[in-house]
Amino acid sequence: MELKKLRLRVHPLFLLVGILSAFTGGLLLFLIAVIAALEHECAHAFAARRYGYSLDTIVLMPYGAVVSGDISDMGKGQSIWVLAAGPLANGVTALFFVALWWLFPETYAYTDTAAYVSCSLFFVNLLPAYPLDGGRILKLFLAPLGEKRARIICAAVSFLCAAGVAGYFVYSCFSAPAFTALAFSVMLFAGAVGGIRGGASYGRISFSREKSFLRGLEEKRVVLSAERTLGYALRYLCREKYLVLVLYENGEFCGEVTEGEFLAALENNDYSTPLSGILLRI
Repeated sequence: MELKKLRLRVHPLFLLVGILSAFTGGLLLFLIAVIAALEHECAHAFAARRYGYSLDTIVLMPYGAVVSGDISDMGKGQSIWVLAAGPLANGVTALFFVALWWLFPETYAYTDTAAYVSCSLFFVNLLPAYPLDGGRILKLFLAPLGEKRARIICAAVSFLCAAGVAGYFVYSCFSAPAFTALAFSVMLFAGAVGGIRGGASYGRISFSREKSFLRGLEEKRVVLSAERTLGYALRYLCREKYLVLVLYENGEFCGEVTEGEFLAALENNDYSTPLSGILLRI
């Protein structure tokens, strides 16, 4: 998959939920939830980008947001970090608001809803149930047991989580029915039935420069210490310019690495390798 700019799409039902929230007095809560969901998905995208994977689409759904791609060839540690990045971003945001209240108590009345939404996304997405991030992380940890066993265990845990949320909805019916809990339990049941086989969605970064070379492409030269890692240098990669890394070690020039050589080195998925290691292979 080519590296593309992040695109935002909107599901028709998302617009319907927004319209309903406007007529029921919940528009502010709806907008805050949308912003928190976008923060969550963008955190996934930035973490994936660090490891050479590209998210090119975020789709706003009536229940939140989703991203697209394939991380089937990503390492376990990298996958866990990418999946955890979304909830962590929401958690950090919630802590920021708490710190803000500590320093400026008068801001509580204006930021309490945003803080609670961010905190909720943090805890909810860490539940070990599909299609939540916590369910995907659980499956990665269970991988040594084999694909079939991991899938069965994840499905069982997802069903238990869905049943618990559904039970809460039944309990709420005796006072004020929590229809949000009902919708959430349905999503978890659906994830347990059909989502266990699916992977998270991030596409591997690659480039096709043939057309760019025909029309001409500006070169981007970046001077770096040869001790920097491949993962660090990845931030300078862009589609609009051809990357050349100029490496120095102990203040002395030690070589250049072209974009093609850099991308070839990334294929090994070892992002902690120093750039000097590429020079040894050339």
